[in-house]
Amino acid sequence: MLDINAVVRVHVDASTAARNDLRFCPTVERNAPVRKSAAMSAPNMPKVAGIDSTVPAPAHTVPPLDDLQAPPVVLIQDRLAGWVSDLTTLHELTERLTRTRSLADALDELLRAGAALVGARRGLAVLEPADGLGPVTTLGLGLAHADLGHLETVPRGVTSLGPLLDSSGAPAEHVAVPDLLADSALDPRHREVAARLGYGASYGVPLATDPGSNEAGEPTGAAPVKLGAAIWLYDEPAEPMERQRHLISLYARYAGEHLARLLELERARARVATIADELLPGRLPRVSGVQLAVCHRTGPRGGGDWYDALPLPEGALGLAVGSVSGSGPSAVAAMGRLRASLRAYAVMEGEDPVAVLSDLELLLRLTEPARTATALFAYAEPVRRKIVLAGAGHAPPLVVGDRRTEFVETSLSAPLGMLACWEAPSVELYPEPGETVLLYTDGLLRRTGEPMDRAYARLHAAAASVPRALRDDPAAVAGHVLRTVLPDLPPAGDPMEDIVLLAARFD
Repeated sequence: MLDINAVVRVHVDASTAARNDLRFCPTVERNAPVRKSAAMSAPNMPKVAGIDSTVPAPAHTVPPLDDLQAPPVVLIQDRLAGWVSDLTTLHELTERLTRTRSLADALDELLRAGAALVGARRGLAVLEPADGLGPVTTLGLGLAHADLGHLETVPRGVTSLGPLLDSSGAPAEHVAVPDLLADSALDPRHREVAARLGYGASYGVPLATDPGSNEAGEPTGAAPVKLGAAIWLYDEPAEPMERQRHLISLYARYAGEHLARLLELERARARVATIADELLPGRLPRVSGVQLAVCHRTGPRGGGDWYDALPLPEGALGLAVGSVSGSGPSAVAAMGRLRASLRAYAVMEGEDPVAVLSDLELLLRLTEPARTATALFAYAEPVRRKIVLAGAGHAPPLVVGDRRTEFVETSLSAPLGMLACWEAPSVELYPEPGETVLLYTDGLLRRTGEPMDRAYARLHAAAASVPRALRDDPAAVAGHVLRTVLPDLPPAGDPMEDIVLLAARFD
C-alpha cells in the first residue's frame, strides 16, 4: 500500500513543477498537470537534475500580465494538480513493478522508473542481502558489461555504495554527489572511472524491507533489513529536487518490499531445484559400448520429471525417464520415491521392462493412489547393440543417425496409476553403430507451446538437422536438439515445464 499521508506532504512549487523535465518517461508525461499561467513560471531556474533552464514556457500558457497576480485559488488548484500528478505517476510505476515476476525483471524496472523520477539516463542496482544467503547480483541501465566491470574496480567504500550497503546500522536515506569531479578528495581510481564512463554526478537510495511488527501489531523499531542499493548516474553535475527525492524515496520503499517477496520466492525455488537435482544421478555411469549425456532443467515450481541410468549385471545398462503428476515439493518427493523403486526393480528383473513397470505401477497404486506417472524403461545391451523397452503413457524414443531419424514405434499405453492392472508389450530396437537414441519427457514438447503433433514434428526436424560433425558426441547432439526445439530458452533460465533429454550413443 502506498503511504498516502506521506504523498500528501509532497510540496510541489508551481514554478518548479512547470519546468520539471521528466517527459522522457511516458507515465510521467501522461500524468503531468496542465499549468494555468506563465506568471507561475520562474524566469531563471538553477541547474538541478531533470531541469533544463533553457526550455521556453509552454505554448498553452497565457502571456504574463505585469500588474495581475494569480488569485490564491489558482495556486491551490495548481498545487493540487501537481499532487494528483505525482500520486498517479507513483501508482502507475508501482503497478508496473508489481507485475514483474523475477528479481532481474524487478531490478530492471526499478532502474528505469527511478531514472524517470530523478531525471538520469544511466544507473546500476546492486542486490546484496544483508543475511548473506544471496543471491548477489549487479544490473546496469545504459551500462555495458565492461562498464560494470570498470565500476567494480573502484573501492566500494569511496563510492555511494559504501554508506548504502556497508554501514553497521541503518543505511543512509540517500547519498547525493552533485559534482563528482569537483571533489578534491575524490579517490583517484574513482575519478579515472568517472572520466572514462562520462558521468559527473550520482544519486543513490537504499533498497531495504521493513522488519515488520510484533504480535501486538506495534512496530518493532528494528533497523530495516538491507537488500541492496540503486544508484543513478548523471552525465553532468546535477542533483534531484526535493520533490524528486521524495518520490524516489516512496518508490524505493515499495520496491524494497517487492524485492523481498521475490527474493524469498526465488530462494524457495532454488531449494526445491537443489533437492530435485540431488534426487537425480550425480553422474552418468561409464559402460563399454555406449556414451551417455543428459540435459535437465527444473521448472520454477519444482516438477517431477526424472531420469536414470544404472549399470546392470553382464555389462547391461538400464535407462529410464519419467514424469510424476503435480508440481512443488510433494511432486519432487514422489519423484524421488518412484525413481528409487524403479532402480530396485531394474536390478532384480531389468531384462524384462514390462515386469519392471508393472511392479512400479502396483507400488504407485497402493502407496500413492491419488497420483499418476508416466515412465519409460529400456534394458540395453551395448555389446549386442540391442535395446528392449516398454513405456507407460510416455513419449516414444527418437533414433538419430546418418541413415535415419525416426521415432521408435511403441504400443499405446496408459500412464501408471490410471488402470487397475497395467500391462503393455515391450519393443526391441537395434541401433546401428554411431546412432544416438534420445529419451525425453513431455515437458520438452509442452514447452514449445504448440499442439503435440507440431511439437513432435519440431523435435524430429531438430534431430534431423544435427550436423554430422556433432553426431559423435551425445552431449552435442542433445544440446543441438534442445537449442533448436527451444531457441528462446536461456542457458540458466526457468522454464515453466521440467525438461529431460537423455542421449545414448552406441559405438
